[in-house]
Amino acid sequence: QVQLVESGGGLVQAGGSLRLSCAASGRTGSTYVMGWFRQAPGKERDFVAAINWSGGSTYYTDSVKGRFTISRDNAKNTVYLQMNSLKPEDTAVYYCAGSRNYRVVVTATAYDYWGQGTQVTVSS
Repeated sequence: QVQLVESGGGLVQAGGSLRLSCAASGRTGSTYVMGWFRQAPGKERDFVAAINWSGGSTYYTDSVKGRFTISRDNAKNTVYLQMNSLKPEDTAVYYCAGSRNYRVVVTATAYDYWGQGTQVTVSS
């Protein structure tokens, strides 16, 4: 099993930045792909970004391209999501997820492990 714990959420003004972290423990060697998803109130959980084991392959949803950057430090078993130029529509609970897939995947059902989520609120 793999346990994921997110941190770094909070309240920020539009245009500001936040850096989310996701610390993994347990059988972390099985989490080849790591991703971030978000869920706004009353909406479905949506894909945000994903990264493969080496960090050489990343993928972003269109709405965050150029503003968010996903990265990982395998020595620290940690994945990051740097969020810049935040907008009110980025407000959501952000979830870290791990997948046993070798290739980057964007569907929630392809992920095997989930964190508890961290709230990000962007005020206008």
